[in-house]
Amino acid sequence: MRPRSFRAFRLTGALAMAVGVSSPALAFSQITDEDGAAATRQGGIVSVPLPPIQGATPPADAPPAQGAQPGQAAPVAAPTGASQAPAEAPAAPAAGSSTPSAPPSAPSAPATQLTPDPAKPGEAVPQAPQGDPDATTGAPQASDVPPAEILYGEDKLPAPVRDLRRKLLEVAKSGDIEKLRPLLETGSEATAVSTSDDGQDPIEILKNASGDGQGVEILAILLETLDAGYVHLDRGGENELFMWPYFTQVNLEKLTKPQLVELFELVTAGDYERMLGNGSYDFYRVGISPEGRFEFFIAGD
Repeated sequence: MRPRSFRAFRLTGALAMAVGVSSPALAFSQITDEDGAAATRQGGIVSVPLPPIQGATPPADAPPAQGAQPGQAAPVAAPTGASQAPAEAPAAPAAGSSTPSAPPSAPSAPATQLTPDPAKPGEAVPQAPQGDPDATTGAPQASDVPPAEILYGEDKLPAPVRDLRRKLLEVAKSGDIEKLRPLLETGSEATAVSTSDDGQDPIEILKNASGDGQGVEILAILLETLDAGYVHLDRGGENELFMWPYFTQVNLEKLTKPQLVELFELVTAGDYERMLGNGSYDFYRVGISPEGRFEFFIAGD
């Protein structure tokens, strides 16, 4: 029996002779040797896979040759230097196909994962800060409270309040403290003229607080207080009140120069420094209810 290599050379000569034969032409990919192996053409030369060297063991990862039968030795690869087409990735099996595609010769590297590493066992996972669900239902912050509206004159005063204010101004201009008595409330809801309720006569309290002892200075303070701007507190509420001066409801540290002029009509610069230290206006103020009741004429904070 002749060696297989001799048959390959014989096949090469037969191909050259077949050029002039009138039988139908075959493509190079259709020409096979006696064992059914396809011939290839490289650089104009028809090449046929050579038989393996006797006694040599083919590499374990070498892919089986085209047309090779199970148990048959794979042919030797083409000589080094011949151009080879790059290997294509195996196609994915069609849906419903029971035959899986052949695995690639070398597994591809796994894709880089972009998900964060899981937390280690026993290690707490930091949570994003959550908003306070009760933040919007609680009391408003100080910065959310609108500043008090400062009002002047009597145009926005209810008639009972306007009438009482006019009467108080008239008494203050008279210089007679006794004329104030009819305007003072008595009984359980008497007009407050002192921080302590010791049952003393209110007119006597005002005279004792006056620098002149007769109540004239107190009447001058009453006049200047009612001439200042005022604020309307708790509109429509149970504690609705009109209060003079407005300095009781503003931040004394943020007064403008015109407002300081108004303040110095009532107190001295030394008094103002003391109020800044205390944090509030602590001189005389007047309160009148919407019904026209004389609620208080009192000093303090």
